[in-house]
This record gives sequence, C-alpha cells and structure tokens, in this order.
Amino acid sequence: MSLLELIARADERGLAASGIACLDRCLPLPEGERDPEPLRPLWAACEKGADWAARLDAAHTALEDTAGSNIVAARVRALLGAAPRDFTAEPLRAWADACSLLALDVHRLYDFPAGDDAGSAEDRRDGGAVGAGPLVTGELRRQGEILESLAEAAGTEGGGTGLRRVLDLSTEGRRVLRAVVSRRARGGGRPGGVPLR
Repeated sequence: MSLLELIARADERGLAASGIACLDRCLPLPEGERDPEPLRPLWAACEKGADWAARLDAAHTALEDTAGSNIVAARVRALLGAAPRDFTAEPLRAWADACSLLALDVHRLYDFPAGDDAGSAEDRRDGGAVGAGPLVTGELRRQGEILESLAEAAGTEGGGTGLRRVLDLSTEGRRVLRAVVSRRARGGGRPGGVPLR
C-alpha cells in the first residue's frame, strides 16, 4: 500500500501520531538549556486526544526561540500553529499530509547523493520511490512503517504498544538526520548553500 493510501485510511490517532513523528524528526539539535524534546508532551495526547489543543499550544510556544534562528524549526512551528485543535480525522488528515511533505522536503535538502528530481513528493508517496536519494527513501519507508504500526494497533487493548513503536522509529530517524546535518556542518555546509542552522 502506498503512503498516500495509508494516510487516506488512517484514523485520528494514527494521523496525529504520524504528523507529530514527522515534525519531531525534523527538529534541529537544541542549543543551550532548551528542551531536547519539545514535542514529547504531544505523544500522550495521541491516544484519545486528551488535552490535544493545550499541548499543541505549549509545543508551539516552546519552539519560539529555536524558530527564530533555524528555518526548519520555524517551518515545524508553523505547522504546529496550523494544526487542527479538534481531534477528528478529516482536519487531522490534511495536517498529517502537510507534515509528511515537510519531512520529505527536509530529508531531500540534506540527501547525498541527492537522487534525481524527476519525481515529485506526490509521486514518491504514491509508490514512485525509484530515483530518490537514500535519506528520502528511508523517510518514505519510515512514514509507511509508522502508519502501518498504528493501523495494526488501532482499537486493541495494547494500543499503546503501537505508539511506543512509532516513538522508537521516529527517534531512530531523528538520529539519522541529525548525524547527516552534523557531518555537513563539520564539512563546511551543504552544497547549494542550504543553511544547516
């Protein structure tokens, strides 16, 4: 099943968690004494939507300083601000879709080799991953695994297990991307002048 099909079939829990996971992987390393996991409180709201709106507002505020100095953090914060405050499937579907696109775009910026530009993000998410760079390919796979894990756990007694699996997958992806960003920073930046910080 393609990533677009998985997003189309996901329930509100899966959409909220997959969206948060996409944003979480994009966040830069925190500086100074800033919270290393500003989106962590949102995970607890994914199960049943408890305090969803309040936790979104808190995460949006927590990223205010970071967003002022980092363009990717600013884009993450903008999507947090645009997230629906109602924990219902259809508005969350549009939001999760936007989060998916942002994560793929960020991975594309740092990909090396970059792959070809023949396929759009929509093509990639519809099963056309051929020609994508390794970071984008890995992110496509990760997004699919996250949605599949959440779908399998939906409505079960052990639903929390699905969320723990998502958190593990997302943490792994964040480490991969941050390692690439760190190597690029030590090497003097990314070709094409894309800012790393």
